[in-house]
Amino acid sequence: MARKKKPLPLLENITITDIAAEGKAIAKVNDLVIFVPYPFVIPGDVVDLQIRRKKHSFAEAEAVNFHQYSPDRAKPFCPHFGVCGGCKWQILPYELQLHHKQKQVEETLRRIGKVELPEINAILGSQKTQEYRNKLEFGFCNKKWLTNEQVASGEVFDNMNAVGFHITGAFDKILDIEECHLMTDINNRLRNAIREYAFENNLSFFDYRAQQGLLRNMMIRTSTTGELMLLMQFCIHTPEEEAQAKDTLAFIHKTFPEVTSLLYVNNTKCNDTIGDLDVCTYFGTDHIYEEMENLRFKVGPKSFYQTNSLQAYELYKVAREFASLTGNELVYDLYTGTGTIANFVAHQAKKVIGIEYVPEAIEDAKVNAELNHLNNTLFYAGDMKDILTQDFINEHGRPDVIITDPPRAGMHADVISTILFAEPKRIVYVSCNPATQARDLTLLDEAYRVVKVQPVDMFPQTHHVENVVLLERRNKAE
Repeated sequence: MARKKKPLPLLENITITDIAAEGKAIAKVNDLVIFVPYPFVIPGDVVDLQIRRKKHSFAEAEAVNFHQYSPDRAKPFCPHFGVCGGCKWQILPYELQLHHKQKQVEETLRRIGKVELPEINAILGSQKTQEYRNKLEFGFCNKKWLTNEQVASGEVFDNMNAVGFHITGAFDKILDIEECHLMTDINNRLRNAIREYAFENNLSFFDYRAQQGLLRNMMIRTSTTGELMLLMQFCIHTPEEEAQAKDTLAFIHKTFPEVTSLLYVNNTKCNDTIGDLDVCTYFGTDHIYEEMENLRFKVGPKSFYQTNSLQAYELYKVAREFASLTGNELVYDLYTGTGTIANFVAHQAKKVIGIEYVPEAIEDAKVNAELNHLNNTLFYAGDMKDILTQDFINEHGRPDVIITDPPRAGMHADVISTILFAEPKRIVYVSCNPATQARDLTLLDEAYRVVKVQPVDMFPQTHHVENVVLLERRNKAE
């Protein structure tokens, strides 16, 4: 007979004391560290904690009752706070968000990296703490996510269609969004008007299990130039659905003349990705432009561009400053993407070579270089370790500076070996994940020392933080 599991304890009157990596709040009872997921508690709250999972030295718990709220607690500005899963730090004032992000960078680099560090610069806060995103996607679904309160009410909903954000752990359900503050109000006006039009015209919303339903996804992109892109993703199987899709696009064009790029795609696949699909233009151009200093960047529906335009400029200025370019340097830009950083520093360098494993991104990088009349950039698509060979260096020269901006997983060990082989004088490491950055700094430490560290907040109301590190090659005597 199986042994009965011992019930997990309820801990009463526990004070939340801190915030850990990944945004979880922390409490401590004797020697037991307890992690409490956001979005409901912040340091200073006094709560009852129901332990949900327990190990020898730590536990995970849920706050089930509040005795006292922290004096630092802010009022959430979004009606969907706590349900949609985004903007989890709304109840933390922005100055405290910056404090904890700075602390996260410092502790992560020291705990994981274990390398000698200079004094870390104060984090650069975002100019905007709301409406800062230039890109949002909303899904359509015929199974609306119901909150606990709605389920408990016993209310019967005649219409379960929804357009909004996916709920974590429920791939086939969407939280219906009425109001989102991540982008300017155009996102609310577009989404809500299209929803109302769909209801009035009895359009079908996507069924993720049956893989059918006309309305599937919508992507909105804005730019600092005032341009506006809307990409509608349909799932069309019949002539009737095709006619409904065209009528929907006609409604959008008539109602929102400010949309300068109205696009659509027919996606009958099992996922929402569009990288392998043809995008059609219903009205306007198939792209919009972003501007940064005296540069213009062409942004298409499949292009990658930093989602906080104003703060991306601050981030790139830090990278350029750390590179200390005089006009005589050869720069290698690894994980160049669409070449944004490469093109941004090109005016201050002798030559910039961007390398990226996604061929489509490299084509965008070449277009952006041509758009800005840059004749000192080269772009190559492929695996870093396959491109950065001795023959490549013999042909193009040994880099003075390497700028690297890898994904959250950090750099593969082969890429680090390639960097060490290339022996640049300086490395500028831009990271969206201080933990993997710290790991990589350890692997570079024998040959390079960290001389500057600059955290940058790209995503207010979340725990995410970018960090830029400057490394310089050690003298052989060190």
